[in-house]
Amino acid sequence: MTATLAAIARYPVKGVGIEPLDRVQLQAEAPMPGDRAWALLHEGAAQTDDWQPRRNFLVVANGPRLAQVRAQTLEGGRLRLTHPSLDPLEFAPATDGDALARWVRPIWPETSPAPTRLVQAPPQGMADNGRAELSVLNLASLQALSDALGQPLQIERFRGNLVLEGLSPWEEFDWIGKSLTLGEVTLEVSQRIERCRATEASPLTGDRDALTVAALYKTWKHRDFGVYARVTSPGTLTPGDKVQTP
Repeated sequence: MTATLAAIARYPVKGVGIEPLDRVQLQAEAPMPGDRAWALLHEGAAQTDDWQPRRNFLVVANGPRLAQVRAQTLEGGRLRLTHPSLDPLEFAPATDGDALARWVRPIWPETSPAPTRLVQAPPQGMADNGRAELSVLNLASLQALSDALGQPLQIERFRGNLVLEGLSPWEEFDWIGKSLTLGEVTLEVSQRIERCRATEASPLTGDRDALTVAALYKTWKHRDFGVYARVTSPGTLTPGDKVQTP
């Protein structure tokens, strides 16, 4: 079976809302455009405008109902967010951050530090590793983890940018330090992605319903799912593009 690009996604506000894409233009040494371009600080975080670790932001690991948020980028950079329990929100991130902070309060745990301020990411984006990279996921690895748990899992739990199909389970871990070609784009794979409790939350229900991290460690003695990669050769990607593995 030929390996192909199955899906593309970005997350305009880190931890808050997936936005599926039908095409994307990637530039060398840059994050995916619009991916994790903003992040919502909580009151327990330092008020800076630089890269910060995820513990300073509202994220699914601490608020599982955030997993149900869907995002859409509108004209002029405005965002539209939806959630099954809330009215839709349309806002301009550069000027209406307070609107987002108010909107998420009903789905954010009362026992957690409250949302305070929406901040713009630095040029490298706001990925967890602090680098201008994309996350790449393998559907065969998802199936292996689903089998280990005895329940079907949604790939959206892992909040990846590029989802690949037609591979062997965990094949992506053999690509570290090597180049991967998707259509006209070349990526250099840098590291495995260690996972946290965010992946326990269902994007369908917002409930923690799968012990994903525990299953990874019990079955394979690691907590990793997916890999980070940087763009070394730019181009446009669309689902269905062929993948050339190392």
